[in-house]
Amino acid sequence: MLCSADGLRRRLLAAALAVMLGVALRSPAGAAAGPESTPPFGLPFGGEPGPSTWLMGQMYGNTTSAHRQALRWYAAGQGLHFGIDVLAPCGTPVLSIGDGDVVQADWTARGSGPHNLVVRHPEHAVTVLYGHLLERPDFAPGDRVSRGAIVGLSGDPDETCVSRPHLHLEIRSLDYRTAHNPAAWIDADWDALMLLGPFSDVHFARDRSDPLRWVRPEDQPDVRFGGALLNDYPEVWPAESADAVCVAVGC
Repeated sequence: MLCSADGLRRRLLAAALAVMLGVALRSPAGAAAGPESTPPFGLPFGGEPGPSTWLMGQMYGNTTSAHRQALRWYAAGQGLHFGIDVLAPCGTPVLSIGDGDVVQADWTARGSGPHNLVVRHPEHAVTVLYGHLLERPDFAPGDRVSRGAIVGLSGDPDETCVSRPHLHLEIRSLDYRTAHNPAAWIDADWDALMLLGPFSDVHFARDRSDPLRWVRPEDQPDVRFGGALLNDYPEVWPAESADAVCVAVGC
């Protein structure tokens, strides 16, 4: 039975609003497979995304901001942004994305100040870094954390809570030498999340000689720390350079 024109419009509008509000946060059927048939981890914030809660600031990989700052900030990570940045007001509870064991709180070797937490997930052979936390997490090495438990409060790397408050999250190998693409490990509708925040403008830098390479969140390659630049393109799109973009998305 055919829908009326008004009924069809209402259905399309409802579907569009659901996507824009990020209601469907789980990966849609047919999405690219992660390290397992279903990605093992969840999102680091609860509730629905929005301007007053949390928004996707910068994805992992060959983002336009990372490309512009490849030699200045990301040279050790082959020119790529080797984590995800999630914008959130200071003091927003950060949730453990999976069951794991605390490695270290405020580990200076891992960076991402003013405070951070590193959790190991041996069953998946990865570690997770929660960076730019507001205060030192009250954990000791060996403490067990469960998925969805509060492991810290989001902060600001500039310690102002107004300049660029956000959570920086990395997924690395157990030896910390490789950064994995969180889009393959976290069960979320990344396309919907990218519609809401500052990352909705231009997502990833493109090589004009191979414009379809690394254009989706799931496409971004692993980073081998200390390896050669992966995005040293002879001609890139978009071509303009603006350091302000890096500030806007919370590098």
